[in-house]
Order: sequence, then C-alpha cells, then structure tokens
Amino acid sequence: MAEDLTIITSADKEEQYRSLIPQIEALLFGETYLIANLANICAALKEQFKWLWVGFYLVKDGKLVLAPFQGPVACTRIAKGKGVCGAAWEQAKTLIVPNVDEFPGHIVCSSASRSEIVLPLFHNNEVVGVLDADSENLAQFDHIDAKYLEQIIRLINFNE
Repeated sequence: MAEDLTIITSADKEEQYRSLIPQIEALLFGETYLIANLANICAALKEQFKWLWVGFYLVKDGKLVLAPFQGPVACTRIAKGKGVCGAAWEQAKTLIVPNVDEFPGHIVCSSASRSEIVLPLFHNNEVVGVLDADSENLAQFDHIDAKYLEQIIRLINFNE
C-alpha cells in the first residue's frame, strides 16, 4: 500500500474508524517488525483524529516503557498501577477518563491533556503493553473509541 492515508473528516466518528481500519490493515500487511507496525498505527490515528498524543507503552523489566508515539514528548517509564496507563495495565481493561484532573494519581506528561483512553495489549492472555491516547478536550473518548481501538490493537502481531 502507498504510505498515504485517505482521511475523512466530514463523517461521524464511527465512519471515520470504519474508513481507517482497512487502511491500517493494509499498512500492517506483510510487515513483521512490531515497532514499525506500532509506529504506523500511531501515525494513522494521529492523522485521522488529530489527538494531542497517541502512542504505545510496552512492558519491559516490570514497567511500561515508552514505545512509538505521535505528539509531544512523553513520560518514559510508568509503574504498574500508576496513572491511567499503569491502572489499565494492572486492571487489564480499557479505561476511559473524561477528565484526567479527576483521575486519582494521574501522571501529568503534558499539561494540555484533558481526557484520555488507555487500552491494554494482550499476548498469550498477558498484558504486554498499552495503547494510550490523550486529547486537549474534555470527554473526547467514549465507547465508540473503545470499540474500534480494540479492533485496531487486535491487528497487532506479537509473534514475529
């Protein structure tokens, strides 16, 4: 596939995801290098949705360690249970935070972040990382984002 995306902005959020997912599938097709695939997923999501920050953290040596992302510089290591990312890792579930200032123990990597969604990445029934997205808007993320982002992260192949 050419490295260009078809970005649609006139449609609702669900239609934007439905347009983007096949393009992400095409970007990942035939590529076995995990980091390249994570980088392209971040770029595609950032281009489509213009979120403040979107990226991955991968579990390494008992911490979440910064992996490919798009946006301002970020926290490099996050402990299990700390902040939204660490909580999603510990609880092994998607967390949607409408207002990060109201989340106990929120880690401020960017003062511009107002809302967040974090989804755990599973491999062999174990959390091996998270996908994190931050917005400058309150209540940016909802069940629609969770549904489609979960579809996107299921496309990631950790076996290569």
